[in-house]
Parts: sequence; C-alpha cells; structure tokens
Amino acid sequence: MLYQDQIDKTRIPSHIAIIMDGNGRWAKQRGQIRTFGHQAGAETVHVIAEEAARLGVKYLTLYTFSTENWNRPVDEVAALMSLLMDSIEEETFMKNNISFRIIGDTAKLPENVLERLNRCIERTSVNTGMCLTLALSYSSKWEITEAVRQIASRVSAGDLKADEITDQTVDGFLAAHYMPDPDLLIRTGGEVRLSNFLLWQCAYSELYFCDTFWPDFKAEELCKAICDYQRRERRFGKTSEQI
Repeated sequence: MLYQDQIDKTRIPSHIAIIMDGNGRWAKQRGQIRTFGHQAGAETVHVIAEEAARLGVKYLTLYTFSTENWNRPVDEVAALMSLLMDSIEEETFMKNNISFRIIGDTAKLPENVLERLNRCIERTSVNTGMCLTLALSYSSKWEITEAVRQIASRVSAGDLKADEITDQTVDGFLAAHYMPDPDLLIRTGGEVRLSNFLLWQCAYSELYFCDTFWPDFKAEELCKAICDYQRRERRFGKTSEQI
C-alpha cells in the first residue's frame, strides 16, 4: 500500500520545514558536477511544493541557502544564484494558490536575484493557500541575533522594559514571525543534525531524518514522513494521560 493512501487527512502537519540535503552527493554518484545535483533538486522543490499544497499543508519552509554556504567555491555560489532565478516559476505558485516568502539576510543576495524574488512575493501575495518560504542566506543564529538587536534597541529607546520580555516577544521579532513553529522538520541526505536551521522554532518539532538524497525525495517520500509523524504522540512536556 502506498503511503499516500495511509495518511490521515485530518492530522496533516500545519507547518513542515525541510533541510534539503544531498544534491552534491547525488550528482557525484552519477559522475556529474555538483550543479547538476542542484538542478535536479530544484525540480524536486516543485514536486514537493505541489504535493504539500495538495495535502493541505499550510506552511512549507525550505532551507535553500545558509549564511555558511557563502563560503562555498565562487563558481558554485554563482551557479546556485543563477539556478534560483531560473527555478522561481510564478505560474506554479498561482496554479496551486501558493503564496511565496523569503527569510534571511537578503542584503547579501545579488540585486537581480532579489528583484526577481520580490516580484514573485508581490504577485503571489493574493494567494490564500499554502505559504512557501525559502530560507535564503539564512541561519538561525543570524535570525536570533537580529531579534536580540531589535529588542535591545526598543529597550534602549524606552519603548520596552527588560522585565516585559517574554518568549512571545522574541517570537515577534524573528524573521519567521508570520508563521507557526514547524510541526515536522525533515532532513534528507543521511545527516542527523539541524545545521543552524530554525533552532528557536523547532524546540518541540518532530524530527524526521532519512537517507534519501533530496533529488530523489518525491511525493511518496513526503507522504512517508507524514505517516511517521502521525504515529507519534506530541506531549509538549506533558504526560500521555494529560493529553
């Protein structure tokens, strides 16, 4: 039986976050350069976005490019930026009623890439279905540091008292403030770590790691991860009896 047939449609995770790992190793297995893997990975993004929207996921956040990725070889970074521009297909978003957002230190992005992304954000802002967010030039430590700076500025200006700061206050200053915390975080490619992704928000997220490289992570793999999620008991610090 397919995992698609086993999913409980009444218990779909509201927010799924994905660390899309394994593009380079997938390409290497095929005797190709890393860029070949990134191109295949971009195609998977469209497949997973459409499947998540079909299932009723409300928020899908994809770790696309970290702040640390700027340290990769210049030619690979340039190829990734070019691929990013080419892979933003607004018609896919419009057809599936998906709105598009980005989070990260966007000041570091090339101007033409940022303009392309902002046009897509503006055009899809009318859509009322799933929100697809790309984490670009992003790291959780960057996000939290920026939030702390903004909060400190408010305290310094007298607009906020230090003893009034709560975790909800911090939430409000994070780049991802507009969406709920991930219910499910998926990492492909066989690595078992969070790699500086949504660390604050994933405090109680269910974690799912698989060996499948991102280019091979298709709709059925997503459904498998959701089925695994639905078998778990989410207690948020409580006992089973309290739930």
